[in-house]
Amino acid sequence: MTELLERIFLGAGASKAVASILANNCAACERDGSLSHGVFRMPGYVSSIASGWVDPKADPRIEDVGPAMVRVDAMNGFAQPALAAASALLIDKAAATGAAILAIRNSHHFSALWPDIEPFAERGLLAISAVNSFACAVPYGASKPVFGTNPIAYAAPRLGHPPLVADLATSSMANGDVQIAARECRALPRGYAVDGDGNPTTDPQVVLDSGALLTFGGHKGSAISLLIELLGAALTGGQFSYEVDWSAYPGAQTPHTGQFLILLDPDRGRGIEFAARTEQLIEQMFFAGLSRLPGSRRYERRAETMRDGIPIDAQELGRLERMAHDGAWQA
Repeated sequence: MTELLERIFLGAGASKAVASILANNCAACERDGSLSHGVFRMPGYVSSIASGWVDPKADPRIEDVGPAMVRVDAMNGFAQPALAAASALLIDKAAATGAAILAIRNSHHFSALWPDIEPFAERGLLAISAVNSFACAVPYGASKPVFGTNPIAYAAPRLGHPPLVADLATSSMANGDVQIAARECRALPRGYAVDGDGNPTTDPQVVLDSGALLTFGGHKGSAISLLIELLGAALTGGQFSYEVDWSAYPGAQTPHTGQFLILLDPDRGRGIEFAARTEQLIEQMFFAGLSRLPGSRRYERRAETMRDGIPIDAQELGRLERMAHDGAWQA
């Protein structure tokens, strides 16, 4: 699958390096069952590139601005290549100082966050990342969208197990899941969204056309979403979600904002290994009756697909193959 997706990105005009990074990212999401960020996203990637909204050949500019901080101008390209370009320097800084901050601006993030941070936890680092989006979520107490879906994710090393990884939108659900619900003609849960007048709705197409999502947990989720606007835009130098305007680029779907990431060396100055303490907490959670951890389904799905291959609908596969051949998405 990765090779097929890479051919599509190359056909759309991406550089070899960008095509490889995005194809691996998209295939990993499909492999792990994150279907709203897998091949479902391919039309959005390609149409955004075709519209001229995003530069698929952008060469990120790394700015070493302090002992523990790196800034990257993604040059109107995708966020993942910018992260890849800065990763080695970021890891070196975390090793030297115990912590490192990455601030990416002028970037487009169109995927899940967990693929960005899981590799750092596999190296023994604690990683936290946040990215804002385009305005599609209403702050608590308001009636119009200001925030994006504004996901936040963390990855923590474990002892003898894959990292503990959680990735969650601060909106009631991910925008990709709203799109899937609309495609499948499924109603949204009550209390998740409003129409263009601020009235409750369960119609996903209304939400996509003129409405908006609510934040999770009322005022609490709204406060976290606000924090992500500050981290993903104000701190990085990116755009706030409400500032994203792609009206002059028909077909554009990739939010043009920023991304924040922090790495911590959890064992710096400690007498007991962080991963061992993490296991103590997890054991207590299971003792209390917990049946699964955040990310468990992804790991289970990964084991299945690594053994049996990634399942994909024949019609969807045909579309991807035509896309790779013709350079355009065909319904």
